[in-house]
Amino acid sequence: MKSKNHLLFLFLVFLSLSSAFLSKKTKHHKPCKTLVLYFHDIIYNGKNTANATSAIVTAPPGYNLTILAGNFHLGNIAVLDDPITLDNNLHSKPVGQAQGLHMYDTKNTFTAWLGFSFVLNTTEYKGSINFIGADPILVEERDISVVGGTGEFFMHRGIATIMTDTFESEVYFWLRVDIKFC
Repeated sequence: MKSKNHLLFLFLVFLSLSSAFLSKKTKHHKPCKTLVLYFHDIIYNGKNTANATSAIVTAPPGYNLTILAGNFHLGNIAVLDDPITLDNNLHSKPVGQAQGLHMYDTKNTFTAWLGFSFVLNTTEYKGSINFIGADPILVEERDISVVGGTGEFFMHRGIATIMTDTFESEVYFWLRVDIKFC
């Protein structure tokens, strides 16, 4: 009986020590780099050919390619080639292009799935940063994944917090992208 109590006591000590180690908070790593950029999207609406930086390439049945569909834009896919700037001014000198797509994928709220790259080619930044993830548009700050890059950003991973800085109807918006990565 004494040995059983001794084993039980050792087991409880082991259990309490192991749970103490498991309950420690994980260390949050600081990013190696941070970068804040803005990208400006002007969706082609049939009247703005000279200024458009993205175009709807797929629409649900009954809709055309110049107006985003009703029902939270479900089924629309837009391809983009948007200018990237260091501030929120569309007329600032671009430091690169955001190239990729956004796909509206939910029928009961405004949300999109994003897949795009920031292609940067300045004296300060050379290379690309690749992003992918869900974008719940109505949430003020939302995160998408940084899944890689080229050049200066080769094999980088991290998080990009995106915020809609402003939008004008459904044709023009710009996003603030706060990138934290290694």
